Amino acid sequence: MTDTFFDDRAIRFAEKIYGNAKGAIRLAVLQADLKETLPDRPLRVLDIGAGLGHMALWLAEQGHTITLAEPSPPMLQGARHRFDESGLEATFIEAPWQELPGLVDSRFDLVLCHAVLEWLAQPHTILPALLRLTAPDGYLSLAFYNRDALIYRNLLKGHFKKLKRQDYAGEGKGLTPQQPLDPRELESAMSSSWQIMSRSGVRVFHDYMPVDFQGKVNEADLIEMELAHRRHPTFAGLGRYLHWICQPRVLEE
Repeated sequence: MTDTFFDDRAIRFAEKIYGNAKGAIRLAVLQADLKETLPDRPLRVLDIGAGLGHMALWLAEQGHTITLAEPSPPMLQGARHRFDESGLEATFIEAPWQELPGLVDSRFDLVLCHAVLEWLAQPHTILPALLRLTAPDGYLSLAFYNRDALIYRNLLKGHFKKLKRQDYAGEGKGLTPQQPLDPRELESAMSSSWQIMSRSGVRVFHDYMPVDFQGKVNEADLIEMELAHRRHPTFAGLGRYLHWICQPRVLEE
């Protein structure tokens, strides 16, 4: 298994992810979490696997200095076009995450790593690089595909044979991530270097709604309810994605 890039899927990615309610909920939750957490000053931001630049552009609009890193040329070109249309500036790096520590000359106040880990052959291997790229008093915004939610969805569908085989991975051909993450395993892998400051579920109920209901509900009401329940002690862990805002642990002298 190798890391998956989106070279031939950029347009479909844009349409599927950000052209519907799923993308709107995702952006709303990520933005709400960051608004609550980030200090009120301009930050140096690195967006790893920036895709088409939706989150990066929103942060640029808040006055932050943005660097976008994306290994897929079509995706990075889409992000450039989005920034050009907005009249805002950013630095663009066409590179996979493995090359970033050698390409940037300092650490960042905020590192975004959204929907990246689940496309990696070995997701946990990115964690040391994230630590090297984040300032000691900086923040990591980490969003990942939640294996618990995938298991629950398969339980609801009665796909018991698939679950018994522990067949969770996508095939790497469509838009189903190849490596959904167990949040407990990820937290354990991060525990020595990171403290998790906040946790939210992204799409804690939308994806479980009958399709007919999804089509009838008002999007603004849907987003309001998703935001209201994103940290509910019962529902947050069912989010299709989980969003953690983390800070490097301060080592005791």
